[in-house]
Amino acid sequence: MERNDLEKIRLEKIDVMRAEGIDPYPTTTYLTHRNQEAILAFEENEKAGNEEQVKATLAGRIRAMRLMGKIAFSHIEDGTARIQLFFRINEIGEAGMQILKDLYDLGDYIEAQGFLFRTRTGEISLHVQSFRMIAKAVTPLPAAKDEMVDGQVVRHATLNDPETRYRQRYADLAVNPQVREIFRVRASTVRAIRDFLDQMDFLEVETPILQPIYGGAAARPFVTFHNQLKQELYLRISFELYLKRLIVGGFDRVYEIGRDFRNEGVSYKHNPEFTQVEFYMAYADYQKVMEITENMVAYVCDQVLGKRILEFRGNTIDVTPPWQRLELRQGIINTTGIDINAYPTAEGLEAAMKEKGYPFKPGSPRGKLVDALIGDYLEPTLLQPTFLYDYPRDISPLAKSKPGEPSTVERFEGFVAGMELCNAFSELNDPLDQEQRFLEMGNEYESDDEERHPMDEDYLRAMSYGMPPMGGFGMGVDRLVMLLTNQQTIREVLLFPHLRKLEE
Repeated sequence: MERNDLEKIRLEKIDVMRAEGIDPYPTTTYLTHRNQEAILAFEENEKAGNEEQVKATLAGRIRAMRLMGKIAFSHIEDGTARIQLFFRINEIGEAGMQILKDLYDLGDYIEAQGFLFRTRTGEISLHVQSFRMIAKAVTPLPAAKDEMVDGQVVRHATLNDPETRYRQRYADLAVNPQVREIFRVRASTVRAIRDFLDQMDFLEVETPILQPIYGGAAARPFVTFHNQLKQELYLRISFELYLKRLIVGGFDRVYEIGRDFRNEGVSYKHNPEFTQVEFYMAYADYQKVMEITENMVAYVCDQVLGKRILEFRGNTIDVTPPWQRLELRQGIINTTGIDINAYPTAEGLEAAMKEKGYPFKPGSPRGKLVDALIGDYLEPTLLQPTFLYDYPRDISPLAKSKPGEPSTVERFEGFVAGMELCNAFSELNDPLDQEQRFLEMGNEYESDDEERHPMDEDYLRAMSYGMPPMGGFGMGVDRLVMLLTNQQTIREVLLFPHLRKLEE
């Protein structure tokens, strides 16, 4: 690995340390408190009026240094809090002070032993009696900004360039505490979803990621090959068909939180791998699932943020139930003037779109034309939480038809801030109807079309054993986290988003 000049200087410092018998990467630490624990212990001791000192051994990354002759100040940070270290030549000696000045840099990990006190400015600090290096940073933290503190220049690391932040997320997290907070919110969001479903007696399960037949969504899969079995496999695009097999097996309520993989383009709301929650509930329909959905999102906001009114892209969003319900047909009429029910064929809908001046790809199946009207014209208007319901049968091969309306299915999608958040059905449980749907999709769509759903004989076999009526649901967790943290792109809520390969 090529090293720059700053890295070479730090490597020289490592050589000096080793020559002086100092291990820059010791195997053991003697931590007694995490930083936040130490602060709380001092505050409790202070409130109790105890005069006995609170002694502690702390550790963390050096985030700021201020050298002032016979004294020095440093701020260190661990995963809980930032705390100040106070060094004085009286305790650490001239040799210790010289080592601190000559061999320690921003980004290094230090362990310090001493007692806690308040400075004259009221800051809780550790009066250091001894210290040592526990991990020398060879590469300096990205960029820096200088700040005046008590008349002294203090240097803090910063990182702002989005491309660098995404490619070097470890550096981004190290220097930007607000980014770490996003992922704490993300973890809390997943935990709250799990708590909500557990309280409703759903069983959390795990289904295969490598699948012999992909299905459950309209997407192009990633393909791989199992050498021992000599079998082509697919990374899953959905959990749906396996979770519904479990309903057949006697689990009435199941859910899974995990990764899906779709070999598609990237955008501010799409990444090739993403986190999804899906649940399936026997003896429920899409109306019941609507209620569960709005209550679950409200619960998550309560648990994670303590509020249900959010700011997102300059809009104030209120997720308090009940959410607006809007029939898909009426929504498209409202925004485009086209009544899709008046055009039951692709050719007729094409002609209507052409007459109105809406662009389309000639020869597209009717379902894709309807999807274009939704995504391009209706979806951006749905700012407040809205359930768009009753979809055409030809874009919902796994959903149950409405009684008396064979061309319409009991499906809804939830939209918030002009972005699709979730998708749900009254699940089709008639194996003969399902087989016919698979055949229709195979005939209507080209073999390489991502909307084409493959025939799944084993899933049909499972349905043939008897599948109870059920409601099913899927939601992109990443998009929900975007909403909760007011982030404008999915890359901000993924620790390691997919990026183009850097040019050599």
